[in-house]
Amino acid sequence: MTDNAQHADLKRMWSGWISLVLFVLLIPLSNWVIVNLGVVCPPGEPCLVPVLPGLWAPSTVLLAGFSLVLRDVVHHCLGWRWALASIFFGAVLSGFISEPSLVVASVSAFLFAELADFAVYAPMKKRYPAMAVIVSGLVGSAVDSAIFLSLAFGSVQYLFGQVLGKFWVNLLAGIAIAWWRRRKQAEMAICA
Repeated sequence: MTDNAQHADLKRMWSGWISLVLFVLLIPLSNWVIVNLGVVCPPGEPCLVPVLPGLWAPSTVLLAGFSLVLRDVVHHCLGWRWALASIFFGAVLSGFISEPSLVVASVSAFLFAELADFAVYAPMKKRYPAMAVIVSGLVGSAVDSAIFLSLAFGSVQYLFGQVLGKFWVNLLAGIAIAWWRRRKQAEMAICA
């Protein structure tokens, strides 16, 4: 194996492990943010942030969208077994740290959304990596939002805003991945 190949493998491994740790820690952080930080925090409802003029979403929207992207990075860098393990670790940690009223909603939404994201991402990742992040993130965010909002707050009032906010994060990640991939392909063509 060449030095460049070893360096690339090491970089990929570290990217995967860092993403795994961040992914697992983001879940309990998201549960804290939804009840403590937002532009407005109505009593008995999630704290809210605007995602478009006049359209509000629970304040964890950006963190939740980012967590789906991190899970995809874990899958890409460390493989599907570590991706599934990170889903489990995140769900367990969330169950220990979250407020009791959020535990069932968070763990249920987290597990089902991540598994839905995983099921969409896995078959697309080799051929369409940027599109895999966008589509799997959209599916995962819709599942996560519907389950979490209905179980935690008894309403899906902010479902559209929640899905849209997560979509913005996934779209930015997909654009970044497409740009990075084109850049890497251009570098390889120059070196060939």
